[in-house]
Amino acid sequence: MTTTARPGKTFTITELAHEFDVTPRAIRFYEDLGLLSPARVGRNRVYGGRDRTRLKLTLRGKRLGFSLQEIKQLVTMYDTESDTAPQLDAFLGALAAHRQQLEQQLDDIRITLDELALHEARCRQLLATAQKRRTKP
Repeated sequence: MTTTARPGKTFTITELAHEFDVTPRAIRFYEDLGLLSPARVGRNRVYGGRDRTRLKLTLRGKRLGFSLQEIKQLVTMYDTESDTAPQLDAFLGALAAHRQQLEQQLDDIRITLDELALHEARCRQLLATAQKRRTKP
């Protein structure tokens, strides 16, 4: 069940946790990092549409592999009222750097898998040779 944010709509921590399948503790952690800033009504946190959007962007950034610090920089960028071109350029730069890092990791994984295949083949060869020796009269 997805809740649609409407102007002026507020959410409890439980509602957001349920909607985005995260724990209230995770939401409080994002609040401590400055990613979310709910209003307070007594002792209760009240999250607005802005907080809901920031939580959604934070979780999307995590799925893409960005660090929380990178996510905070990107999300905070959109809080300014200035020209969006510099913000988009910065976002493209962050995406390019992240893509490069992931491509390097992918190359490293491919190399490691190739090395594992070589070791497995060598072990199988040695095992077959050892078994042949055992079965010879």
